Amino acid sequence: MRLEGKTAIVTGGGRGIGEAIALALAGEGCSVAVAGRTREYLEKVTGRIQASGRDALAVVCDVSDPGSVEELFAQADERWGKLDILVNNAGQSHSELLHRLPLDTWKHMLDVNLTGTFICSQAALKRMLPRKSGRIINIASTAARIGFRYAGAYASAKHGVLGLTRSMALETATSGITVNSICPGWVESDMLHQAIQTISAKTKRPPEEARQFLANESPQKRIIQPEEIALAAVWLASEEARGVTGQAINIDGGQVMS
Repeated sequence: MRLEGKTAIVTGGGRGIGEAIALALAGEGCSVAVAGRTREYLEKVTGRIQASGRDALAVVCDVSDPGSVEELFAQADERWGKLDILVNNAGQSHSELLHRLPLDTWKHMLDVNLTGTFICSQAALKRMLPRKSGRIINIASTAARIGFRYAGAYASAKHGVLGLTRSMALETATSGITVNSICPGWVESDMLHQAIQTISAKTKRPPEEARQFLANESPQKRIIQPEEIALAAVWLASEEARGVTGQAINIDGGQVMS
């Protein structure tokens, strides 16, 4: 197992990509703190991890609240005494043209998608730097690579995540820590289903047509599965990827080729 004896925190870990990453890390030997907003979902994931023989912790957390984040990390400290891997996966999207977007919604998108990543990463670095070891993996998006109509606030925040990733990677490059981003395209998730509903409502297309419309945005003309993102996260967390830092890996069926 590539991650035997390691410990990890995964935010947004109750469903979708975060759930898949938490399970994959545990499958490679990790103990995992699964954080998110809904305890019911978190406990289902930690139950599966514990049933596999690995230790897991469910923690309700708002990543945009420094106090809530510190409590998450404190619980992981108390349980395992160290932190090896942080996966910043928590995120939300909102569909609206920018000229109609309320300022409060703009601020919320930045708080959850960008500031939350900063707060969690800062807490992780306080623990990783003294040990000169660690992995930070930020789940960005193809919206970190290109602009999207109706998702300007989300795209702006995710572009910021790439800047944050690269800056942290430079600051930690000689400290045994790597910082990378994964940029998924359309993934089977709550966010995908929300997008399908929005397109159906605005265009009057049946949901299956809206789904295919999104799938067609990639040359492979398919929806990415959460497990595909999880495999990349496991690799970035492993010793095999020790020379990879400051990078953004697209997993999008070829939607963005850069």
